[in-house]
Amino acid sequence: MSTQHSAAEEHGKRHKQEGPRKHIIAFIFSILLTVIAFAAVSAGEINQSFVYIILVLMAVLQVFIQMSFWMHMKDRGHIFPIMGILMGVFVVFTLVVMAEYWAWWG
Repeated sequence: MSTQHSAAEEHGKRHKQEGPRKHIIAFIFSILLTVIAFAAVSAGEINQSFVYIILVLMAVLQVFIQMSFWMHMKDRGHIFPIMGILMGVFVVFTLVVMAEYWAWWG
C-alpha cells in the first residue's frame, strides 16, 4: 500500500497543476498573434514580402505557444515527441529546399 501512495506522490510532484492563469495568458497571446497576422494581410499598403515574413513569424510563435501551453511539451518526459517533431521539421525543410533546387535547375 505504501508503494502505491509514494507512486501517487511522485506523480503529483512531477506534474504540478498550473491553473487557469497561464492558459488564459497563452490564449490571449494566441489571439493577439492572430490579430497581428490578420491586420498585416488586411493592410493593402504593406509590401507583400514583408507580409509573408510577418505571417511566417506569427505562425512559428503560434506553434511554440500551442506546443508549450496546450500540448504541455515544456514539461519533463516529452523528449521523444519533441525529437520526432524536430526530425519532421528537418525532413520537411530539406524536402522544400530540394524541391526549390530541382525546380530552379531542373
